[in-house]
Amino acid sequence: MATKTLMRTQLLRAALLATAALALASCGGGEDKAAAEKKAGATAGQTVTVATAALTSLPRVINASGTVSAWEEVPVGAETGGLVATAVLVDEGSYVRQGQPLVQLNDALLRAQLRQQQAAVQSAEANAARDDAALARAQELKEKGFLSQASLDTALANQRASSAGAASARAALSETQTRLAQATLRAPVSGLIISRSVTKGQIVAAGAEMFRMVRDGRLELDAQVPETELGLIRAGQSATVSSDQVGETTGRVRIVTSEVNAETRLGVARIALTSGGGFRPGMFARARIDVGAQPAITVPTASVLYRENRSGVFVLTADNHVRFQPVTVLSRSATQTSVEGLQAGARVVVDGAGFLGDGDRVSVSGPAQAAPTAAPAAAPAAR
Repeated sequence: MATKTLMRTQLLRAALLATAALALASCGGGEDKAAAEKKAGATAGQTVTVATAALTSLPRVINASGTVSAWEEVPVGAETGGLVATAVLVDEGSYVRQGQPLVQLNDALLRAQLRQQQAAVQSAEANAARDDAALARAQELKEKGFLSQASLDTALANQRASSAGAASARAALSETQTRLAQATLRAPVSGLIISRSVTKGQIVAAGAEMFRMVRDGRLELDAQVPETELGLIRAGQSATVSSDQVGETTGRVRIVTSEVNAETRLGVARIALTSGGGFRPGMFARARIDVGAQPAITVPTASVLYRENRSGVFVLTADNHVRFQPVTVLSRSATQTSVEGLQAGARVVVDGAGFLGDGDRVSVSGPAQAAPTAAPAAAPAAR
């Protein structure tokens, strides 16, 4: 009886030990499975979508800034000197027409000289007429044999001398008339007076500058353009010129200079303004130059990120890792962005790019899609 009881007790203990072992084994297997699943998840990485960078043709706008200047500045000076300015007829900011009087100089002395020269011309012409008649009579008498050859030669010399005297008197009169006309300073061209350096009562020296004009009132912007973009600009391209003080106006590229500054690496595109619109020489202004459609690498706008003040995209490598590729944004729209610094065909991360770090492993959801090719006109990127 005691032996049977002992055997039942041992069997019960063995059953309990087997049950405990099975329970422990079951728990251990669950932990291993969870660890395996966690490891597998870490290996696969974040799930993202990708797109392929494409080469497309997009409208391109180049941003530039510079100083407003005159298309052509015309200095206006006195041709005759030593006279007093008796009247100044225009001031800075006046628009004048070609030939319009600007300054009147004291011409009293010149008018007196003019009358004197006119009298001298009349006297010389009278002498010339007398000697012409004397020569004619001498020739007639010589033909009849009543006058010697010497007398005829004398009459001919007198006639020539009087003719020369008349011509000299007329030349002196013309000089005085010219100086008298120069006493009224007139606008050499139509344009805007931008500076004045003469006052009433001033004794004007010959050649002294009294005004400076902008020919035809035409202004232009000397836009400073980086050498990397200078080759895209051509004469005749349209532009929009703006200023915080006076608003904006339209313009057109007149010329692109052939020289680039060796220190700043900037060239100059001269943009003729369609209308002044309140712009003045010396003002600072900005320009947006439409250079037409240009081939560019485009990516979805959502793929462009900014890390450490640098724009860039995450490029997917062959082993499903990502690397951050800095790019330069050229233009941007709601759906696509044109960039520099990226090769066509590169696969860039779109959805999920904002949560990635350089070198992360990712899992791609679906096949790579090309960047959109049809989009509205791209807006210029802030540069």
